[in-house]
Amino acid sequence: MDRAEKAELVAELNKVLSETGVVVVTLNKGMTVAQATELRVKMREAGASYKVAKNRLARLALDGTSYTSLDGLLVGPTGLATSVDPVAAAKVAVEFAKKNDKFEIVGGAMGDTVLDVNGVKALAELPSLDELRAKIVGLINAPATKVAQLANAPASKLARVFAAYGDSAAA
Repeated sequence: MDRAEKAELVAELNKVLSETGVVVVTLNKGMTVAQATELRVKMREAGASYKVAKNRLARLALDGTSYTSLDGLLVGPTGLATSVDPVAAAKVAVEFAKKNDKFEIVGGAMGDTVLDVNGVKALAELPSLDELRAKIVGLINAPATKVAQLANAPASKLARVFAAYGDSAAA
């Protein structure tokens, strides 16, 4: 990788870090290509991304972002899981770490707030933005559904009375 490619990689990673809601720092202890691909697919499905970068280049990319405090976590073969949704990357990373002993969570950050391993795990237990939106829509939709059911109830009762009267007249 020449100097121009490194500069481009640093600029790209810096842009991603500037737009992200959470960064989870991981340690990769010899994951296979298949395992890394599986992790990236799961991250993409959740609206997150996973990037492995040299620590020196990652440190350069952290400059100018709110994640400069992650500098101390970049030791060994690290990877950065990022997402705009503050929960998505943490959820996928924690789930993947449970199933894969070669993947370890080192820590992370939400903006200026640095998270240790337990902080990332606690973050992963929170509902994602999509789950919260679905709950809100369900709460808003529930009263409208009940109103529609109440409005239709007298008509259905009346239809049952007519049906019963028709059945008794026919008999």
